[in-house]
Amino acid sequence: MTRRERTMRPPLGSLLAVFLKGAVRSAPFFFAGAATAMQPGPQLPDHFEKVSYTDLAGWQQDDHPAALTSFLRFCDPAVTVPEGPDILRPSAEEMTRICVAARAANDGSATAARLFFESRFTPFRLTEPGFVTGYYEPEVAASRTRTGTFSVPLHRKPSGLEAVTGESRPENWPAHLSHGRRTGDTLSELPDRGAIMDGALDDEQLELAWLADPVDAFFIHVQGSARLRLTDGSVMRVGYAGKTGHPYTGIGRLLVKRGEGTPEDFTMAGLRAWLAEHPDRRDDLFRENRSYIFFREVTETGPQEGPVGAAGLPLTPGRSLAIDPAHLPYGALVFVASGFEDPDRTGTKFARLVVADDTGSAIRGRARGDIFTGSGDAAGKVAGAIRHRASFTVLVPNSKLSGSMAATD
Repeated sequence: MTRRERTMRPPLGSLLAVFLKGAVRSAPFFFAGAATAMQPGPQLPDHFEKVSYTDLAGWQQDDHPAALTSFLRFCDPAVTVPEGPDILRPSAEEMTRICVAARAANDGSATAARLFFESRFTPFRLTEPGFVTGYYEPEVAASRTRTGTFSVPLHRKPSGLEAVTGESRPENWPAHLSHGRRTGDTLSELPDRGAIMDGALDDEQLELAWLADPVDAFFIHVQGSARLRLTDGSVMRVGYAGKTGHPYTGIGRLLVKRGEGTPEDFTMAGLRAWLAEHPDRRDDLFRENRSYIFFREVTETGPQEGPVGAAGLPLTPGRSLAIDPAHLPYGALVFVASGFEDPDRTGTKFARLVVADDTGSAIRGRARGDIFTGSGDAAGKVAGAIRHRASFTVLVPNSKLSGSMAATD
């Protein structure tokens, strides 16, 4: 999600990302999760099932110009997408042709936008059941300095924080730790949430901003970004900067397991209500989610833009999807259909083409996604109510398919 407890920033691949900067240069845009490398006439993963656009209920009614605008962010020559597993890499010429066609179709015509997708991509449905949730950018009051009212910190990342990859993983490093802290040649474990709550980082003066409510702070960790309305009248946007690397544990799921309620009881609003009713149990519950997020002040995007996601791009409300990078990469076009009501079309079930441009610690699995709903309380209400089964259909570039596999309708 932004990088959140759900959307945090490990290095990822890109399903379609070859970008221009002066001379054409390429970044990977490929499938991650395929069992074998794709050669000409590629063997797609077994869980990819070719379908037609006519099979996609709601496809014709979608706002294709909005989806195209979101997709075009990946054609910006100034954008560099983090690289990932090199399974499928189109040539610079292939990406150039796709982006030229995308720009030509971006004339406001719904038909032109739809035909761009239908002529350049083939839909493949993921055969296993999917699940989708929502996330948003909170807006809360805050202070740059600690006061009697504002005493709950958001922390900057500590020095030496780094992701533990295959190349940097020390012998005997715990498998559950994705990050560590390097001092010289030594990589050590960072304190977890409980230790930080007890003051483990207090001497390092890492406080970026101070909030009034520990529940607000916790949910900002979950969402991975926030707009802070500061006491001096200014606004600060904060975003993901790193994490301790300890596993994420959903506290709502813990409460369900303990018989405190059903999954339907613990939407975001329901979880906030439970925390308000049980202040004596709140902090102990927070400690059970050992993952802890660090933040930075975000200055590269304007207030009218969304928070920056894991692909380094401002997120698009209703069109940005956080995915598991082990299975789907940045730049993937995914048609998501689910049973909840589309927030922009009363009485219509959600069925939209979205762009994979974010990730998160709680987003795991081939058919798992998190939809960015926007900023502020209204977006939060929409996001908090989304916990639904869904179908996921990935649009594969025709340039990487043999003639018999490409779309024909």
